Amino acid sequence: MDRTTGANPDLWSSVDDLWSWLEASGPIDGERGLLLRMLKLSEEVGEVAQAVIGATGQNPRKGVTHTWEDVQGELCDVVITALVALRTLTPDTREVFTRHLTRVTERSLGPQQASRN
Repeated sequence: MDRTTGANPDLWSSVDDLWSWLEASGPIDGERGLLLRMLKLSEEVGEVAQAVIGATGQNPRKGVTHTWEDVQGELCDVVITALVALRTLTPDTREVFTRHLTRVTERSLGPQQASRN
């Protein structure tokens, strides 16, 4: 829920809005812009790793620098970045993602379990 307006943002509308904003304001477009947008996902995954290391204090020089809430936020950034990257490749983001999630769920849980979800 948006704390300022009290509204619940729609996932797919938000993905489209973020994609539109990036398309309009990105300094590099074309194939290079596409590749850089895909690489942004690696950057976000690296931030998850950094937050986990910080939450567990695995760097003795720095100690505990993050919380598990920080890790949650970084994981959300990964999901958002991935969905925007997918939107960059296809305007049918919702359908492509839903179809793929169904295949993964059926493969992992079996068709009967997947149909219950």
